[in-house]
Amino acid sequence: MVAKNINRRFFIKSAGLGIATFSICGCVESKISVKSPTAKPNIVFIMADDLGYGELGCYGQKEIKTPSIDRLAKEGMLFTQCYAGSAVCAPARNVLMTGQHTGHTTVRGNTGKGGVVGLGGKKGRVPLKKDDVTVAEVLKKAGYVTGMTGKWGLGEPGTDGLPNDQGFDEWFGFLNQRNAHNHYPPYIWRDKEKVMLDGNKDGKETQYTHDMFSEFAIDFIKRHQRSPFFLYIPYCIPHSQYQVPDIGIYKDKAWTTDEKKYAAMVSRMDSSVGRIMDTLEKAGIGDNTYVFFCSDNGAATYWDAFDSCGPLRGRKRDAYEGGIRVPMIVRCPNHVPAATVSETVWYFADIMPTFAAIARTKAPKNIDGVNILPTLKGKKQDLSKRYLYWEFYEKDGWQAVRFGDWKGIQQGHNKGQLRPVELYNLKDDIGETNDLAAKHPELVAKVARIFKEAHVPSEHFSWKK
Repeated sequence: MVAKNINRRFFIKSAGLGIATFSICGCVESKISVKSPTAKPNIVFIMADDLGYGELGCYGQKEIKTPSIDRLAKEGMLFTQCYAGSAVCAPARNVLMTGQHTGHTTVRGNTGKGGVVGLGGKKGRVPLKKDDVTVAEVLKKAGYVTGMTGKWGLGEPGTDGLPNDQGFDEWFGFLNQRNAHNHYPPYIWRDKEKVMLDGNKDGKETQYTHDMFSEFAIDFIKRHQRSPFFLYIPYCIPHSQYQVPDIGIYKDKAWTTDEKKYAAMVSRMDSSVGRIMDTLEKAGIGDNTYVFFCSDNGAATYWDAFDSCGPLRGRKRDAYEGGIRVPMIVRCPNHVPAATVSETVWYFADIMPTFAAIARTKAPKNIDGVNILPTLKGKKQDLSKRYLYWEFYEKDGWQAVRFGDWKGIQQGHNKGQLRPVELYNLKDDIGETNDLAAKHPELVAKVARIFKEAHVPSEHFSWKK
């Protein structure tokens, strides 16, 4: 079985994490040595920006060092078939926040019709609406203190999409994703106020925002360690621009300058993850805190030096696996079995109902995700009857769906150049090299039915005629 071979190569051999167990429905149930306390667990969700599926040691990376994230995998559960909500920034984050896929979400692309002119200067920045319900709002109502630091991308000043108006008690970072490309910017936001960064004036580069976000996260944990909290950390690295205070261990590598900077950015983020974990442990709350680590979409650049996408075809903005399949690791010693690999197929839309279950509250009814908490706890969970759906408005416009081992793609929605449905069996063909559409017309018909069913027209997003 291809997926199992990939698990063994990426997880056991590369990370040296010992025995892992597998099943078609997910991971085999296993015992957890520590009793779950009655206190509601904390939730920390860390998301890298444009990190490729193959760029972590626990997923097979040989060149870039990520010991802290690899330790998360050793102490938790690594997923081989987790998917982002989209192949690009803003819609992926909207799916994550609302539990709705891109056939239903408000924000379905980085730019759309209407909206506002963003802080980055581009028109069409569509914000979340006032009646959109985010996971932060759900958790806040359940008694959680909610905080966020990093890149938001779902609302500009003067709109209803600001983090503080969408359930976050505290927030520190970039509102606009284009501004977040510069890791030494002139200002960022603390709640609804600009924070000027004088250390970056006149071309100076002394205030690196990634480090500032890590400090905020650590301080937030220390201040709220006695109450249940949700901390969302959508880091801005390793997204370009490739800027980092120190290239460190990579300075003598026979790579390009950008490759050295990129590797150093990933390793710096890894060190930040280690510091956050140390903070949780010192506060005595590490065992009852769910820590998630993932990427927002596939790699933006396929770095030959790093084999960024591993065995996957495509990259950011593509319908193929390299654009949407992402690393995902979950650790919580009181609840999640350690050193476990799961083949469960799930995606960002499942975060909303899963976090609601962790918080022992109810998720909104109008969502597309399902609760995967049983899987996180090491129990068998059959998700084979559901499908995962994506639609995308950039490039030539595409739709994609995954159900069971099958993946359907249709490209060319823009400019009336619709192409035939592609069909792949990911169990046997993870690289999507063998289009089986001609051999399975009944599955092609099913794909077409799902595409029609899942797409609800949007006032802000439509394919170009």
